[in-house]
Amino acid sequence: MNVQSSGVMAPPAPRSLDGMLLPMAMMRDILIKTMFRMNLDQVSTISRAICLPVPVTQELVDMARGQLLLEARGTLNANSGNEMGYQLTDSGRARSLDALSQSEYYGAMPVPLDIYREQIQRQSIRNIQITREQLSTAMGHLVLPPELLSNLGPAVSAGRSILMYGPPGNGKSSISNGIRDALGDKIYVPRAIEYSGQVITVYDPIVHSAAEDDVDDPNSLRRTSGRFDTRYVRCERPTVITGGELSLSMLDLVYNPTARTYQAPLQLKSTGGIFIVDDLGRQAEPPQTLVNRWIVPLEENKDILALQSGEKFEVPFDTLVIFSTNFHPNAIFDKAALRRIFYKIKIDGPHQEDFLKIFAMVARKRKMPLDEETLVHLLNTRYPEIDNVYANYQPIFLIDQMISICEFEGIPYQMTPELIDRAWANMFVREEEIIH
Repeated sequence: MNVQSSGVMAPPAPRSLDGMLLPMAMMRDILIKTMFRMNLDQVSTISRAICLPVPVTQELVDMARGQLLLEARGTLNANSGNEMGYQLTDSGRARSLDALSQSEYYGAMPVPLDIYREQIQRQSIRNIQITREQLSTAMGHLVLPPELLSNLGPAVSAGRSILMYGPPGNGKSSISNGIRDALGDKIYVPRAIEYSGQVITVYDPIVHSAAEDDVDDPNSLRRTSGRFDTRYVRCERPTVITGGELSLSMLDLVYNPTARTYQAPLQLKSTGGIFIVDDLGRQAEPPQTLVNRWIVPLEENKDILALQSGEKFEVPFDTLVIFSTNFHPNAIFDKAALRRIFYKIKIDGPHQEDFLKIFAMVARKRKMPLDEETLVHLLNTRYPEIDNVYANYQPIFLIDQMISICEFEGIPYQMTPELIDRAWANMFVREEEIIH
């Protein structure tokens, strides 16, 4: 068994062309398109480009030679490392141009969808068990009530959907990011997958953070790299964060008519990780409509996608979906939709004691000296104006405002009642200022 230190079993490298379970014509065309586009002529460099082991690449080259699409150069030179060179024949060049006109895709050989399903099971988000210690460490920069972690922990470990709701500015987005940081392990993301002869690119450097490649020590008897299928990239568990810009169309396959290939939608890119829908209720589509789109995936762990031809097919849905909203759930969902979201967790503002802890922690980080008189003024004079409603964002806002004033005035960082009043004035807009 090939198990990486992360605990996730790596995808085994293919051992033969037959074991690839891809159409032979597709593999041959990707080979010659890659050689044509990248000007490659040696099996070792071709194997790296198409992400297959050298013996399998050699098998593919031999097949293309048998079809008179490639020919051996027949001469070895000093720069080739005694490796045979190959080049496209006239027929090979004609075939590669014809293949490129049908699909511009070349490079890494895609992984068949059914093979990718097996890897998803090996690294499922539902296999993760988060401990209180892991979650506490990941949330260490936040001041949270203990009961919140007690509610979050089982929700994350279950790998099911979570709805976080409550007044704005209390760290719902920060908590979502903390959950992501708590996951910690690595998974394998395919560069591209294949379904019904179509290529769907999945790996996206914007979404996926590639882990450092293992490097072989030439003096070591045991090689560490090359032990898994390099058609995959070893990555941190992905996190896709969307906000008010999310639309239903972003959850469909994206077809590139020029390249004639598909790009995976956001939820497929987030497989094995987290999909955060922030600011639910701010999108163009109603929250109920968005959640209706997720009902089948959330309940059945599968999603339905459609090709340009209209053909629909199933893909695994293995994602922890976190919805975050400032609205009360009953105001934006019906009861049937709420039933389908497994965990509902209210994120309230801090009590005065926690507010002061956050204030002191931010001040220490920002190198702003605390002043007792100013804090008493803030708590006794200012907060009664807003019915003593505290929010997690307020300490950062007030302290950063005071820092900006001190820097502008050219005075050392300091906290005074006058400065806190000036900062406070920027935190709210008075009702009488609203222009009708």
